[in-house]
Amino acid sequence: MIVVDTGGMIALLDANDKHHAAVLESFETDGDEWVLPWAILPEVDYLAATRLGDRVARAFAEDLSAGVFQVEGLGPRDLSAAWALLKKYPRLPLGLVDAVVMVHAERLKARAIVTLDARHFRAVKLAGNPKLIPLDD
Repeated sequence: MIVVDTGGMIALLDANDKHHAAVLESFETDGDEWVLPWAILPEVDYLAATRLGDRVARAFAEDLSAGVFQVEGLGPRDLSAAWALLKKYPRLPLGLVDAVVMVHAERLKARAIVTLDARHFRAVKLAGNPKLIPLDD
């Protein structure tokens, strides 16, 4: 499994993003393994609409409805595990969405996380030590 963070998804949607080609390559190669935690969807929708335009935001919504991306809901213990991460790293300005993405990665035993957020995702030690795409490429 490959869990996708908000920044990674925006890089896929934005052809002008400097990481677009690497993220697109990951999606084209392993897109069937990509999992989008439900928690990133409002962020992606907002950022796509405000930074990339309504056409891109609507295309993303259409792709979601067509099943292009696998979306994972919260498991029964995900929020408490996310809160535990937030408490474990009190000096790291880690947000709830990042913590939920990390919890998904651990629960799903992800081999990678698609993210541009090196500051948070490198600071937190996750089970299985998933690779960061495209940062570790």
